[in-house]
Parts: sequence; C-alpha cells; structure tokens
Amino acid sequence: MNTMKTKLYLVILLVVGLSTYLSANPVNGLLERIDKGASKKFVIELNKGTDDFFELDQKGSKVVVRGNNYVNIATGINWYLKYYAGIQLSWNGMQASLPQVLPAVPQKERHETSLSLRYDFNYCTYSYTMAFWDWERWEKEIDWMALHGINLPLAVVGADVVWYNVLTKLGYTKDEINEFIAGPAFQGWWLMNNLEGWGGPNPDSWYKQRETLQKQILKRMREYGIRPVLPGYSGMVPHNAKERLGLNVSDPGLWCGYRRPAFLQPTDPRFNEIADLYYKEMSRLYGKADFYSMDPFHEGGNVAGVDLNAAGQAIWGAMKKANPKAVWVAQAWQANPRQKMIENLPAGDLIVLDLFAESRPQWGDPESTWYRKEGFGKHDWLYCMLLNYGGNVGLHGKMKHVIDEFYKAKTSSFGKTMKGVGMTMEGSENNPVMFELLCELPWRPARFDKDEWLKNYTVARYGKADKAVQDVWLLLSNTIYNCPAKNTQQGTHESVFCGRPDYDVYQVSSWSEMEPYYKPEDIIRAAGIMLSAADRFKGNNNFEYDLIDIVRQAVAEKGRLVYPIMIDAYKAGEKELFAASSQRFLDLILLQDKLLAARPEFKVGTWIEKARNLGTTPEEKDLYEWNARVQVTTWGNRVAADEGGLRDYAHKEWNGLLRDFYYNRWKVWIDRQKAQLNGAPVKAIDFYAIEEPWTKQTNPYSSQAEGDVIEVAKEVYAKITE
Repeated sequence: MNTMKTKLYLVILLVVGLSTYLSANPVNGLLERIDKGASKKFVIELNKGTDDFFELDQKGSKVVVRGNNYVNIATGINWYLKYYAGIQLSWNGMQASLPQVLPAVPQKERHETSLSLRYDFNYCTYSYTMAFWDWERWEKEIDWMALHGINLPLAVVGADVVWYNVLTKLGYTKDEINEFIAGPAFQGWWLMNNLEGWGGPNPDSWYKQRETLQKQILKRMREYGIRPVLPGYSGMVPHNAKERLGLNVSDPGLWCGYRRPAFLQPTDPRFNEIADLYYKEMSRLYGKADFYSMDPFHEGGNVAGVDLNAAGQAIWGAMKKANPKAVWVAQAWQANPRQKMIENLPAGDLIVLDLFAESRPQWGDPESTWYRKEGFGKHDWLYCMLLNYGGNVGLHGKMKHVIDEFYKAKTSSFGKTMKGVGMTMEGSENNPVMFELLCELPWRPARFDKDEWLKNYTVARYGKADKAVQDVWLLLSNTIYNCPAKNTQQGTHESVFCGRPDYDVYQVSSWSEMEPYYKPEDIIRAAGIMLSAADRFKGNNNFEYDLIDIVRQAVAEKGRLVYPIMIDAYKAGEKELFAASSQRFLDLILLQDKLLAARPEFKVGTWIEKARNLGTTPEEKDLYEWNARVQVTTWGNRVAADEGGLRDYAHKEWNGLLRDFYYNRWKVWIDRQKAQLNGAPVKAIDFYAIEEPWTKQTNPYSSQAEGDVIEVAKEVYAKITE
C-alpha cells in the first residue's frame, strides 16, 4: 500500500512539475503541441532587451534558440524547422514528427529587425474564415502566429458581448439588441459599421460561448507576449438611437443595400458617457489593451454634417481616457482614414494599416491609384498584404512585387515611420507561399532573389529537394503568382464555374477588376509536372494539399478555355457544338467537385460542420448552418445580393457546393439556351430564386476526405487533358 502511495505521489509530482515547466515558458507548450517530447530537444534562452532578434545555436545534441521575447523565440524555432529540419508547419498541419536527434546548427545564426510590429487579420477574416472556429482551432492559430512572428493581431471575438451589455445598460431590450448585432457569419461588417442585425438574432448561448472563447484566446496571446488589438469605440450606435435615446446622430447611409448603424456626433454630450460605458465593459470582460481598432465611415460611409477633426479627437480622447498608453489602429482603405480625422492626433498615438499595399499603396508611392502625397504624415504605418478577398479559393499573388515594394517602402523617405508588416487578408487558409514570404520580410535585411527563396521554400515545405517540384513553383511564380504591379484586381483570378451564368462571364464578384495576366495553359502544364513528382511524396501532407490545389486551378483554367467555345457556338447557332461544349463545361465542374472531395479543406461539409457544431439545440444548429450557406452564396437578401452586388462575393470552389449549387445554376442556364436555339422565346432567369433555396436546406455534407489524393488527382488531370 505504501509503495502504491509513493508511486502515486511521484506521478502527481511529475504531472505538476511538467505543467509548471510548460506554463512557465509558453514556447515549451508550443513545442509539445508540435511533437510530444520536442521541448527536451531544444534549449530556450530568453535574453530580454528592446531590440527584436532571434538566434539559432547548438549546445551538445540540443538546438539553442534565443530571443528577446517568446514570439521572437517561436519565430526562431519556425526558422530552424523550415531551413534545418525541412518541416513547414501550416494551418492544416501544425504537428510534425521531429527526428530523434535534431539536425545540428553548425554555426550561430542571428536575425534581427527594427520592424517591431507584425500585424495579423482583417475584420473580414473573422467572418470569412473564423466565424465558426472553436478553441481547438484557435489554439493552433495562435501557435501559428507566434511561429510566424505575429505580435499584433486583431482580436474581435466577443465584441458582441460588450455591445450586448452596453446596450442593456442604455435601456435596450434583448430583442432590440439582437436586431442590432449581426449573426455569426456577418459580424465583421457589423463591427466595421456597414450593417446591422443581418444573420441574427443570436441565441443566448452564442454570447456565452463568445465570452468564454475570447478569454481563452487573450490568455494564450498574452502568455506569448502577443498584444491584441481590441475593437475600440468609433461612435457607432444603433440606427434608431436618435428616437430611442434622443442622441444627436448622423446617417452614414446604405452599404450594399444594408442600412448602416448611425454615427454618434462628437458634439453630443453623451458621446463620452457611452464611450466610457463601452471601454469599462470591454476592460471588465477582457482586460485593457494597448491597441484599439476603430474605422468609422468605412467603405463609403457618408460624412456629411460631421466635423471630422472633432470626431477624431473624440474617438482618440475616449480611448486615451480608457488607457493613456493606448494606440489607435486604423485601416487605410479607400478614403479612410480621413485626413481631417487624423491630422491633429499626436504622433505615436495612431498606427495606420496600409491595407492593400501590394496593389494600392497609400504610404506615399506616386505610382499608386490611391496615392497620398504625404503618405500618413507623422503617423506610424505598417506595410500590409491583402491578397485574398471573400475567402475565395485560387492561386494568386504578386510574389516578386511584394518583395520589391517592401524594400522600396522601407528605404524610402516614408520608411522612417514604417514600423512593420501586416497580413490583412479577407480570408485565410489559402496560398501559404505568400504568407510565408510576407512573414519572413522583416527578418531579411536586404532585398533577396525570389527564385532562390522559392527553391528553399520547396525544401522546407516538402522536406526534401526535388527538381520537378522546384520547376512547378518557378513556373507558377512567373505566371499566376506574378500578377502585374499595376493590376488592382481583388484577389484570385476567379473561376468561371462560380459565376452567375451569362454570355460574357469573366469575373465572378462585382468588384473583382480582373484582367488576364497569364496563360491558362501554363497552369495546366504546371499541374502535370506536379503530378509527375506525386508518387515520390505520397503521404506528405503539404505536398498532397498543394497537389489538389494546383490541379483544382488547372481544372478551373480548362473551364475558362472551354467557356468561350460554348458561347461562340450558341451565338453562331451551332446546336451540336453548343451541346457538346456545354456538356464538357458541366463535366468539368463535376470533375473539380470529385477532385476536391479528396481533401477536407476544400469541402463545404467542413465549413457547415463547424457551424453546426457550435449550436446547442437543433434550432441553433440550423441558424448557424443558414449563416454558413448564405455567406458563401447569395451573401445577403435579394436586395443586397442583386442590387447591392454582394452575391457570389464569397464564392468557393468547394466539393458539394460545386455539385449542388454552381453546377445546378449553369445547368438551368444551358438548358434555357438549348431551348432558345430550338425556337423558344428569350426569357430572363431569376437567379436569386434558384440560389436562395440551397441556403435554406440542411441536407448533410461530409467533411471526411474521399478517395486517394494522388490517384484522384491523376484521374481528373487525365480527363481534362484528353
């Protein structure tokens, strides 16, 4: 009995000791999540100081990683894993089997940067990608951020709880509050003052979940030393605040058919009272932050009758009262931030995110279509890459241009106020090569060669060098990842499969601004080369994900080549040719659907399953599924979808969605064209009436991978090239 007690005591001591060891140093916990036992293979040395650096070194059989804070140490670990161990951790693969003895660091390697701020996320990311994430997924994301040097992420989960409590204190009823707060898949635009209520009303359990989740997120971020950017008070109030509370408000107008919230005039005597209520509730729930994000009048908000200088002073003043050390974070997008709103703010109290710096920089580049002669003046700013709009699926980037523009900005006269970089994508979990590239920029002191970097990238991503794979990425980097400098298109070259059928479909979303800049045939050829290496990488997670993604792009390119044949055949009255080409087009959609079933990342079932899992009752599950389905299709009601232009903005090349939504839409249109060729009268199609029923369904979609990745990819590729 005494022996058993002794053993139990020792086990308890061991568990407590391990727990203390891991919690005292968050990097050890990170290493254990990557691979159990990994923390014993590294020596972590924290050398506190003001200069950001990490060092790689060797001590016996262990790899030493030094840094001045835990985020930089984690960045060093990631650098080591990629460039010494051939291990690249990605969103869909945050675990790896490390060698028993790690590859040695032959001589000390040091990286340092003066760019101390590395930002992550867009409000839209929280809706297009993260709307239904649970703590398990968030834990991986925070680890990913630390490994990639991110120390300044937007953190808006649970902001709805703050608003719920503030409005309750102002006398709003539960029903009134739920008419104001948007549903799970649309909160990004509610927080940017674009709309109210759409996607709701949210159940009580939603708010409880959000509060718990945000506290978990912030706790882990703060353990790493990551400083969250919380949503601050920007003057937003419900549209009926004038009637309901007697407030002096302005009407910012409509956004894509949706009524915007009202803007509380800074001259209203209750501005400070409501702002104080907001910050006290935010601090009570989530603690104070050193950074707050505010973007009033985002994306075309009407500023008529608003004293912008007074508004800027009121917003800034309320933030500084809440935390005298706080800094305002603002998105540079279109006319925002308005010059008159920021020009009289003290230097050091504002950081501007140059949101689309890879295409429409506002930092002072005279070649930009959004040129600001003085840049952001005295205010600090971050060089950001937007890259993805709407969470759309597709290979895309300006690889060489992003490198060149970064160093151009850094060495320009505006470089003295450039404090870092940012990832400001609307949707995440795509194009990993571009995010890896951007995150390395601060740690590389001089301009570097894109091709040489890519060769090293392929070794890190797939674990070994391979000539065919390197050829694929060089080809992609000079074609689809070489979007021209002056091109301002919103993200990927959109797939014609996802467009509402017509005689001149090119772009899918209303504001894409797509222009042809590469040959579809080159992408089809790249997919073939990638397939030639596939058997050598069987079971390699990163390779198999990229293989499906590249072959998916090839199928989409084939569709773009077949589409004009179908249209020309119709216009020429060639019935047989139209029948054959339209059938080929429809078959390609089904081929892509089959291909994408091989990976869960490309399945609508994965998206819907995450949504339903958050519900605690059948009714809640159905509400969240409806949110998920609407967002990726019609986006809104009939007015917002058609007149507001939002339909298909968040379109996805996903298994299940291709088969049951896009295929069906094209089939209806093609059948109508066949009838017209046979003399039926020309009649317009009400597409919204076809699309809306799918958003209301709850038929199940699997999230499980189907078929062998390599065999399915080979089969599909053979059929598109026969």
